[in-house]
Amino acid sequence: MALSRLQFKPGLNRDQTNYAGEGGFYECDKIRFRSGFPQKIGGWLRYGTFTLAGICRQMFNYITTNLDNIMAYGTTEKLYLEVGENLIDITPLRATFTSPVTNNCFSTTNGLTTVTVNITAHGAAVDDWVTFSGVVGPVNGIPASELNAEFQVVTVTGVNSFTITVTTAATSTGSGGGTNITAAFQINAGVSVVFYGYGWGAGVWGRSGWGSGSIVPFISRQADWFIDNLDNDLVANVREGPIYYWEYDAVFNTRAVLLSSLSGATDVPTQAQQILVSQNDKHLLCFGSTPYGGGSFDPLLIRWANQDEPTNWTPLPTNSAGFIRVSRGSRIIRALPTRQEILVWTDSHLYSLQFTGTTDVFSLQEYADNVSIMSPRACISANNVTYWMGQDKFYAYSGRVETMPCTIRNYVFQDFNYDEAVQVICGTNEQWHEVWWFYPSASSNTNNRYVIYNYLERVWYYGNIARTAWLDSPLRQYPQAVGGSFVYNHEQGLNDDTLPMTSFITTNDFDVGDGENLLLIKRIIPDVDFNGSTATTPKVVMTMRPRNFPGSNYSNTNEPDVERSTTVPIEQYTEQIFIRARARQMGFKIQSEDLNVQWQLGAPRLDGRPDGKR
Repeated sequence: MALSRLQFKPGLNRDQTNYAGEGGFYECDKIRFRSGFPQKIGGWLRYGTFTLAGICRQMFNYITTNLDNIMAYGTTEKLYLEVGENLIDITPLRATFTSPVTNNCFSTTNGLTTVTVNITAHGAAVDDWVTFSGVVGPVNGIPASELNAEFQVVTVTGVNSFTITVTTAATSTGSGGGTNITAAFQINAGVSVVFYGYGWGAGVWGRSGWGSGSIVPFISRQADWFIDNLDNDLVANVREGPIYYWEYDAVFNTRAVLLSSLSGATDVPTQAQQILVSQNDKHLLCFGSTPYGGGSFDPLLIRWANQDEPTNWTPLPTNSAGFIRVSRGSRIIRALPTRQEILVWTDSHLYSLQFTGTTDVFSLQEYADNVSIMSPRACISANNVTYWMGQDKFYAYSGRVETMPCTIRNYVFQDFNYDEAVQVICGTNEQWHEVWWFYPSASSNTNNRYVIYNYLERVWYYGNIARTAWLDSPLRQYPQAVGGSFVYNHEQGLNDDTLPMTSFITTNDFDVGDGENLLLIKRIIPDVDFNGSTATTPKVVMTMRPRNFPGSNYSNTNEPDVERSTTVPIEQYTEQIFIRARARQMGFKIQSEDLNVQWQLGAPRLDGRPDGKR
């Protein structure tokens, strides 16, 4: 019989059965579609040699007037800046203790590297960071240089003591350190995942109140930073925490401080759900705030400071400071600046906040009701369209809110850890016209999967990569993301850092004949492009998966290699593969798992002959 050309529809479809989706693709990992054909995604390489403490979920990039290309990282434990691969810790200080409270505050035990620090009402929790200076030593055998350093709190043994770990074991039991010690505590570290509990023992001991029993619910929310710039300076806050300000210093030797501590500060909110700078008009805004004049935190209140004066939050007839309250929903989830407006999501509605330039300063308009958003970081704007992940579907806003058709909706939302939904992050990959969402599957407490929407080709695909933060900044050469403690340049190289990256795509089953008679497949003529590979002999593995009925198992068959010949010009490939596969329907898989391989699948052809029904 004549050769049968196999060409498949772009994108993945998991909302149909394998057989019903004939002519498409069913499974994949680490692939994308370019001009309708699947290919392996770009690899990633570690950026710099530094590591981040805590879980990073916020990245923000800007360039100063001195041309410093600054990337800010907000983690559950730290606030960092990175310039030229140099990491600078600007985490604000919570408290500083000096003599006499810190006199001889170190207690050691002979033979142990654990040191107890005795400071009355220290206020520290496990994983908090503290820096000591002025220690005179050695302290019972421990060099002073080891104690004049930054430490992470290991255990909290009481309201007046905690422990740290040093390198050198003590040679005797006792106390010491001198009478000129300074202990600078950084702001309390946040949790890395959402924690639910009741009463005493839930979360940090005593946080919900001793003796509160088992009827008081307690939610420990993960630490989420929101960061923006005011010209060269930075403003930042941890969700439902105070606002911090970092004043640009060309030598980067200052920490962020409370905005309310700056000279002339008036009526600065003590808590903010999210801060944001309206860059067109230079107003610093809080979405979710403590009210003007004091009072309890209001999760639906929007406040803003005077124009170009971030310390002045007192509304007066002579300035533009003010406030407005969102009317529907129970709390503001996220505010996202777009080209002409700021989109504001509550847990049930979408609003538009616009600068008016009148005495009202800002106006608020409801755009949609009965909409949801999965997390504060589940939204992004690309190509003048805003996309976001809802509780059970995907949305797009381009002047009106629309539900996006999604061919892998069931795959994503039926295998999803909703208890950790707040971890979902979203970002763009502009080079490939993609929007990425990273999310936790039902069996994971952290982000371990991604789903991609290609808005140019309007197709969906997915895979497995663990990332907690992502930023595709036009000010950096590559999209950057955080996985674990490391920052990676994506779309750089072809591998998983220095390791091979496994990528594959599997077709839906397709009839190999008329759907009734069986067909004996004798050979396959592959169509695979290895352009971009740097391996000497790049290859993929092609697997034919024959079966006779949609509910039956696949038959075993050989998995021949398709590889570029080393004895012919670079554009030449394996000409044909001889196989024996007898079936009514068949699936097709292509996979690579070697270093330095790039591939794109074209339109392979099958050669076979009718073989009856039995």
